[in-house]
Amino acid sequence: MKLHDLKPAKGSKRKRIRYGRGIGSNKGRYAGRGIKGQGARGSSSRKGAYFEGGQLPLVRRLPFKRGFTNLFRIEYQEVKIEDLALLEDGMTVTPAMLYDIGFIRDRYQPVVILGNGELDGKKLTVRAHRFTKSAQEKITGAGGAAEIIPLRIKGAKATIRRMRKEDLAKLYGEG
Repeated sequence: MKLHDLKPAKGSKRKRIRYGRGIGSNKGRYAGRGIKGQGARGSSSRKGAYFEGGQLPLVRRLPFKRGFTNLFRIEYQEVKIEDLALLEDGMTVTPAMLYDIGFIRDRYQPVVILGNGELDGKKLTVRAHRFTKSAQEKITGAGGAAEIIPLRIKGAKATIRRMRKEDLAKLYGEG
């Protein structure tokens, strides 16, 4: 076999259709556009992909989405002071312990303590990633301590939601 013997497979090569070349050409007279109507005239038969025949397009019917979504925001899990009031006096509260009890859903996401409720005089040592002012005042006012676990990531690396759980555990410890 030589190069000049090579031929394409039978039926794989077809002539292109030549539109509007007379009635004997299979696509003559109206060139496949039909008689009259919107599609027969000019370039109107090739509207954009979202053209809906003059009806207001779906894209324009939907409401505007205003503002923006911050990709780098840190989502904290919230725990209220009234939840901590259920714990025993003198305990050390950590995110891992809160996860084991069932107060938070994910042990690797940061925790914020909110100031809703009262501690009823219980002295707790609370370790969390953030405290509201009222929560910090209530914990220290009851004789406890509020310790902040530092988040060691800042700026664009603060996309905690996109990090693997093992990496998060290394960043601020499982405990």
